[in-house]
Amino acid sequence: MSKLYKVLIIDDEEMIRINLQAFLEDEGHTIFTADSGEDAIQFLEKNTVDLAIVDMRLPNMDGNAVILEAMKLNPELKYIIHTGSSEYTLPEELIAKGLHANQVLLKPLPDMKVLLDAMYKIMEAKTPT
Repeated sequence: MSKLYKVLIIDDEEMIRINLQAFLEDEGHTIFTADSGEDAIQFLEKNTVDLAIVDMRLPNMDGNAVILEAMKLNPELKYIIHTGSSEYTLPEELIAKGLHANQVLLKPLPDMKVLLDAMYKIMEAKTPT
């Protein structure tokens, strides 16, 4: 049995938030949600989570900006980028901060187990010092 995590889902599409939340809660994880980057940052200013699942296309503040801001609040926070854009590539700034292509998942996921597998790999990986 893998460890249970506190996860923040950041997505402006309500059905995606609901589906991800229901699936991960069924797996035993504690889930929080935000429908915008601004709401996510406000949440992270007061709360700690282990992982953020971040949509890239958010109103006002895109997912890359959310991750960069969240890194200032919690350098230990890990990320999964969940995007519908097949053209998305990690920007150099995020690569320089340690994000990898295996942290990018394309919507729609063919199987939610893909998300779970990616989450456990990312959370259980040793962070370079």
